[in-house]
Amino acid sequence: MPLAGSLKSLLLRGLLAGLIAGLLTGAVAFALGEPHVAAAIAIEESAPAADAAGSHEHAAGTAAHSHDDDALVSRDGQRAGLFLATALAGIAIGAIFGVVAHYARRFTTLPGPLLVIGLAGAGWLAVEAVPFFKYPANPPAVGDPDTINQRTWLWLAALALGLLAVCSAVYIAKAFTSQRYWTVRVGVSILTFLAIVTVGYLLLPAVNEVGEDFPATLLWEFRISSLATQATLWLCLGLAFAFLTERAQRAPRSEPIAPGVVHTQAATRTTRP
Repeated sequence: MPLAGSLKSLLLRGLLAGLIAGLLTGAVAFALGEPHVAAAIAIEESAPAADAAGSHEHAAGTAAHSHDDDALVSRDGQRAGLFLATALAGIAIGAIFGVVAHYARRFTTLPGPLLVIGLAGAGWLAVEAVPFFKYPANPPAVGDPDTINQRTWLWLAALALGLLAVCSAVYIAKAFTSQRYWTVRVGVSILTFLAIVTVGYLLLPAVNEVGEDFPATLLWEFRISSLATQATLWLCLGLAFAFLTERAQRAPRSEPIAPGVVHTQAATRTTRP
């Protein structure tokens, strides 16, 4: 059954699904990502003290600092606010997801649950996968603070590249609807996506600000946990939205009428005065 419901109902469904996905994402981020963040912060805090110790001990005592002292929010506050941040992010993405699903259903006859799961996969591919494999996430102590604006704009450009590639692949798939071979439609769509992403990756400049002394194992464990966290968000969003869609479609629309009542009504209609 195609995706049904008004824009308001789909928006509310997206908000609820986003909240569920955001809370689950917070749990994954806390379990997988938080240990690597803490380890990276420990390396960041030890660097000033080590540099100062090379000059004289008094300067070391003055220059050494704590992440908790310099941060506007303490580490304990950051840990507590992690679930709030992921929940708010999930709600925002869920709202956008509901609006996109409302307009996407006009161009397909796919069943509602299958459509929203496909949209979640496309969203992860465009918003997370394409930008990540060009500009992967970095833990604290990695990156030059002076280039943060430049790196932000480059990440936004990679995000636009991902959206363009996914939308173009979907458009090509719709253009080849009359193609009798389903494999040809899928193959052309994949080639279109890969071609656009490859050209975009070649045009966008590379960024590598990882220090030579930063542990490579910690870096890649952090990046893998970041990728897993974002995958959790989109997977849970799609599954939660699909479940709510199925639940709405299978909800009883009207109460069944007892057989005796039906026969009585029929007899009343056929009885003549």
